[in-house]
Amino acid sequence: MADPELLAHWLHATARGDRAAFQALYRAAAPHLFALLLRMLRRRDLAEEALQDCFVRIWQKADTYAPARGAPLTWLMSIARYRALDLIRRQRPEVSLDDDDGVDLDTLRAEAGEASADPLHASLAGESLAALNECLETLQDQQRRSVLLAYYEGYTHEELARRLDKPLGTVKSWVRRGLQRLRECLESP
Repeated sequence: MADPELLAHWLHATARGDRAAFQALYRAAAPHLFALLLRMLRRRDLAEEALQDCFVRIWQKADTYAPARGAPLTWLMSIARYRALDLIRRQRPEVSLDDDDGVDLDTLRAEAGEASADPLHASLAGESLAALNECLETLQDQQRRSVLLAYYEGYTHEELARRLDKPLGTVKSWVRRGLQRLRECLESP
């Protein structure tokens, strides 16, 4: 995994227009971002497109990175995540759902386990994934399902309400409370 101090240095240099720093940043971060994008998008062509978009955005917005708000890789990953979600939403009508009658959490966990077997993904996830899985187990079923669909599959609140056949306000509440409980769990010592 790339050294956070080096990533921060390259980000700051990129913000000043340093192309060599941008190339170094790309070499260090692109494999991590691509693994995330591939995991979320499940299509290599879309992941490659998203990765290119991410680095255009990073080039344009490197000056907005604030070390006090998080680690450089976290900032870079959030750019990738939002780009993937945009593409998922754009592709939604073309995406076939394997299981329309409910969310198969075992399948999602198995897929997460497969991703963890990938050394690149494992290096990203590490202990954080284990902690997240433990905290997910503390959520109520509806909260866990809603959070996973929203943040793992990229569903909007409206799409979640339709998928789960529940009122929009109920789904929003499950997601909000689920995220709140996850935050509290992850921040607890």
